[in-house]
Amino acid sequence: MRYFLGADIGASKTHVLIADETGQVVGFSQAGPGNHEVVGYDGLRDVLRTTVGQALAMAQLSKEQIAGAGFGVAGYDWPPEKESTLAAIATLGLTAPVEAVNDTLIGLLAGSEQGWGIAVVSGTGCNCWGWDRSRRRVGQVTGASLFMGEAAGASELIMKAIHAVAYEWTRRGPATQLTPAFVKYTGARDLSDLLQGLNEGHLTLPPTAAPLVFEVAVAGDPVAIELIHWAGCELGELAKAVIRQLGFETLAFEVVLVGSLFNGGPLLIEPLQATIHTLAPGARLVRLKAPPVVGAVLLGMEQVHLDTATARPRLIASTQQFLQNNGRS
Repeated sequence: MRYFLGADIGASKTHVLIADETGQVVGFSQAGPGNHEVVGYDGLRDVLRTTVGQALAMAQLSKEQIAGAGFGVAGYDWPPEKESTLAAIATLGLTAPVEAVNDTLIGLLAGSEQGWGIAVVSGTGCNCWGWDRSRRRVGQVTGASLFMGEAAGASELIMKAIHAVAYEWTRRGPATQLTPAFVKYTGARDLSDLLQGLNEGHLTLPPTAAPLVFEVAVAGDPVAIELIHWAGCELGELAKAVIRQLGFETLAFEVVLVGSLFNGGPLLIEPLQATIHTLAPGARLVRLKAPPVVGAVLLGMEQVHLDTATARPRLIASTQQFLQNNGRS
């Protein structure tokens, strides 16, 4: 029996999964961030050694028994970063062939039945990458958020929501139920106290507050509804950029939706879909339900030309069952 390792290395957490060639999970571990932009390459090496060691121990395997490994690495956005990324992975001492890609692409592998197409990420941040059918061409955005004009994950949505409540206070914009929701969330006395506290750093509205925007929108607040519509359109524009890079305009292909913000449902997904369809009417949106680390294991399997179409359904099912049984769902 051959065994395969996958790692999903993010800006907030890292997951490592080990499965056999049939797709049965045998080992798992998790730890904190490994994105080199957050913790540096030393931090990346440390979190890899910890999580891979723990997953191997759970599986009762040695590193020499791993037949292939795939790594989805947040922060690995540019070709010059490949050498440093692979050098960090090499410290694990794996003897198997390995491949490292941006973590968006393992979401694509986990969610796409075809193994190619486009993945749109909207979690704490946002990103969009794609592969053509041959997997020889890649398309991407910068992944640098509003600094490069890209939105929208929870961070960008909260920033725009703060703008909205500030506009209410200055009378630049209409009143919104986001104001009492944010006042209550932060413990501020009123809107003025909220804005002063945010400005001076005494109060914070983190990305994890993004579900409040959806709650207020569902209750009918026009400002919140418009903000979520804006986010959906912005995510659609990221996808359109990658569609143009890869020449997908006339093709039928999958767009995999990755990340917690898509839990907001149709308010976000419908404008995203409508925006994409103005350029590529053959795009079919697919919500990723499996953990992205599944895609990293599939990437590892591909390094030895294993038929992942056969292994993928069982890998998804066994991963979900494993995480549920171990209280990690």
